[in-house]
Amino acid sequence: MSVEIRQATAEEMADLGILGGYVFGGVFGDGAENDVSEHNRPEWTLCAFVDGKLASSFANIPFTMRANGRAMSLAGVSVVGTQPEYRRRGLARRIHTQAFGQMREAGQPVASLWASQAAIYQRYGYAMSTAARSYTIDTVDIRFHDGDGGNGRVERIDLDTGYDTIKDVYIKFVAERMAYLHRAKTLWLHGVLEPDKADGPVWVAACHDSEGSVRGYVVYTLRGQRVDNQARDQEFTIRDLAWLDADAYRSLWSFIASHDLVGRVRWTSAPLDDPAPELLIEPRMLHPSVQEGTWSRIVDVPTALTSRGYDVAAELGIEVEDDPLTPWNDGVWHLEASPEGAHAQPSRQTPDIRLNVKALASLWSGFRSASELARWGFVEGDRQALARADEVFRTRYAPHCPDHF
Repeated sequence: MSVEIRQATAEEMADLGILGGYVFGGVFGDGAENDVSEHNRPEWTLCAFVDGKLASSFANIPFTMRANGRAMSLAGVSVVGTQPEYRRRGLARRIHTQAFGQMREAGQPVASLWASQAAIYQRYGYAMSTAARSYTIDTVDIRFHDGDGGNGRVERIDLDTGYDTIKDVYIKFVAERMAYLHRAKTLWLHGVLEPDKADGPVWVAACHDSEGSVRGYVVYTLRGQRVDNQARDQEFTIRDLAWLDADAYRSLWSFIASHDLVGRVRWTSAPLDDPAPELLIEPRMLHPSVQEGTWSRIVDVPTALTSRGYDVAAELGIEVEDDPLTPWNDGVWHLEASPEGAHAQPSRQTPDIRLNVKALASLWSGFRSASELARWGFVEGDRQALARADEVFRTRYAPHCPDHF
């Protein structure tokens, strides 16, 4: 058996689409021309060919993400799949091992993905780094406990002329946040704004303040279920919601509530720190649930530590346990962090905390604190060091990524 790990050629991208269609059960289409192949480039791929046949696929989509107030490079891992007859042969592990080295060389210190199975990716050092709330609520239950539904003027805008407007709001909205992607126009058009036959047309409503400035927006679909003899059978699905102040947030929800024929409002990608449960008179009517989001992997420890933003000035010695997939990360790293920037370098000092690369991904992203991880047995350190690590890696907002890739 001959195994070759390399990029797919342009001519082989159709085979990538067919593999993806089978492995993912037609979620992205069944044939050569589907989302798997259409929205990827040969130079992003790294595949395993067994005796010349495409057996396992992988893609690294280059993104820029927000990292607690700073922009940094991100490897968006996608299209990971293996034909069933070639599984259990270590192909995915070989691809990942080679890909991590390439990411490091390309200046991508962190990799992120949406996991089809957590069991697969935890073996490679990925850790859950974002989560999302899901809401389902009737418009009659969208009422504020203090009666303040916001003072903003919300109106629908034309998408062709309003694109730049909502993009500007999004840029401001995510500026200080963690794990949100910089959205190129392609990501807007093939994600948030892409029409869906089942959900209906895509609409955009913008919230203006008293001076006419746009302070928020909601992207949504509206579709009647056409159930005989059932009133208020419409469904309002929130695709994207961004706000620059509390009044805009309240005003957007009041706009949603004004749809009298809507019996169900759905939002499946609200951040964990979304304020709706604190504002509504009966938050239980949101029927909230929490589901996992993206999983992240630290590829280059010193660059990852240096690239994100910090809100305190502190020093921390971090020992990363041996990791066979990224051996360059092993050892002790001295982090000097401050709001002005950070620096990390190898050190011979006694570390303040000790952890593996998976736990570091949870800590680095702000998804878990050092004290939490220590209570669960994933971080070693005394109470003072853990408290300092909690403060250093705390993020301004809960990490969140609403965009699938």
